[in-house]
Amino acid sequence: MRRADVATTHDDASTVAAALRPDNTPSMTTRVADDVVRTVVERETAGGLGSTLDDYVVNLTVAETVARTAREHRHNHE
Repeated sequence: MRRADVATTHDDASTVAAALRPDNTPSMTTRVADDVVRTVVERETAGGLGSTLDDYVVNLTVAETVARTAREHRHNHE
């Protein structure tokens, strides 16, 4: 079994994690602690792990953009 533990820091970690979870596969778990999103990925092969991590990074980028846009929208309407 191959395993990766990815931890990233975000201004709105809960929103980022919520945006990521629907795209998680059964081999992935995502948790939030303070401003850190931690996702653990386990796959049978290194190639499978690499592919899953590639997808995860794309999803993480989108999730961070969505969270930032929502934060800016809230700020502009306060």
